[in-house]
Amino acid sequence: MTQDGRGRPDRSAARGRDPQQTTRDPKTRDKQTDPARSVALEVLRAVRRDDAYANLLLPRLLRERSLDRRDKALATELTYGTARCAGMLDEIIASAAGRPVAEIDGDLLDVLRLGSYQLLRTRIGSHAAVSTSVDLVRARHGMGQAGFVNAVLRKVSQRDEQLWIDTVAPSMADDMVGHLAFTYAHPRWIAEVFLDSLGSIGELQAALAADDERPIVHLVARPGQITAEELALISGGDEGRYSPYCVYLPEGDPGSLEAVRDGFAGVQDEGSQLVALALPRADVGADGGRWLDLCAGPGGKAALLGSLADLDGAHLDAVEVSEHRAALIEKVVDSLPVTVHVADGRDSGLEPGYDRVLVDAPCSGLGSLRRRPEARWRRTPDEIPALVELQTQLLTEALRLVRSGGVVVYSTCSPHPAETTGVIASVLDTVDGVEQIDARPLVAGDAVDPSSFGAGPHVQLWPHRQDTDAMFLAVLRKS
Repeated sequence: MTQDGRGRPDRSAARGRDPQQTTRDPKTRDKQTDPARSVALEVLRAVRRDDAYANLLLPRLLRERSLDRRDKALATELTYGTARCAGMLDEIIASAAGRPVAEIDGDLLDVLRLGSYQLLRTRIGSHAAVSTSVDLVRARHGMGQAGFVNAVLRKVSQRDEQLWIDTVAPSMADDMVGHLAFTYAHPRWIAEVFLDSLGSIGELQAALAADDERPIVHLVARPGQITAEELALISGGDEGRYSPYCVYLPEGDPGSLEAVRDGFAGVQDEGSQLVALALPRADVGADGGRWLDLCAGPGGKAALLGSLADLDGAHLDAVEVSEHRAALIEKVVDSLPVTVHVADGRDSGLEPGYDRVLVDAPCSGLGSLRRRPEARWRRTPDEIPALVELQTQLLTEALRLVRSGGVVVYSTCSPHPAETTGVIASVLDTVDGVEQIDARPLVAGDAVDPSSFGAGPHVQLWPHRQDTDAMFLAVLRKS
């Protein structure tokens, strides 16, 4: 990000101006609010107030407001960055304000978070960060509230991020996990879950640090429609390290690529591609061509599997319980040998005898927090038991639907042991005639040494190890 001093009025600012400005006192209208910050604030407000998803709302607002390239980049950085570290910012704001954030008006808190993020985690000058935040409040709430925001942000600006960590975070000596969780902007319980899975403080620190970074976009080149080499050439990206269909796109809008608009390529984390690829790579003997994606929404893996099924002469049934999400799947698998079923995967009504079944189970999503910036502050440990029960039921049903000699790939976008190895152990204990096979060669393909994915037989990916989402997968064969 470049040094930014944009509190200055410009013509484009009018496009992002709050309509209420036209009726306010002229003294409050003498400064136009910055368009990039106005968009970021609108998204942050919707995230807090309406449980909106930043990665869905922001792109729509950027299109509607017709921001220029520079303002789009700034709005994106401020929105995702602020949402990602909101919990950490709240502790600092509470210290600076001398009161808990629960006692601060929600709309003002949004501005304080946005301003504090600029002060602590960007190279934006302190004067610009404070003055543009004050402008946002003054335009909507008047001078009194603007004075409060000005006072708090000026206090925040008196220390840099490390000094605030030294002041507010738990000490390393007394609470190392709490200290690392604060430093890398994660709730403490999630840091504890990561530690349970990783087993060492050093790895925990690396995982939290990677999770705190803004990830690059991963594209998937749909097999039979475009190659990764071709996609890399036209997008300016680089071919992936593990998946033969992956392209890394360090910058740029993937929606502007013709290959994406035409459906030849899509946005998909490389870890998700590896999960989907494990299914057709497994040995099932004579493949009858009956493949099943039991939890197909929103359709990324179904599209990749559908493309591979098309090349192999197979057919994929894709099950999704939500009609809306099923419609999204229909859209991405158009012209592929895929039939979409609106049904609960635990009772789909489909006939058994599948050669290959994918259970990409609903989960806490703790493995994709870097791509869902606000999610880490919404999730709670209370949600886990119900998810584990659902995951167990889905995996059990998948094993009923697969034929003898066929395979089931179970995956979650979570490293939580209860959602991963715990579910596998539970099902192996209760379902007869099932064995777990080594997933590592199915993930590695011809790209890397399978042993690089750990001791097996399951695979747990991590952002700090593979630079993918923290996907888990295990492969079960029915005897």
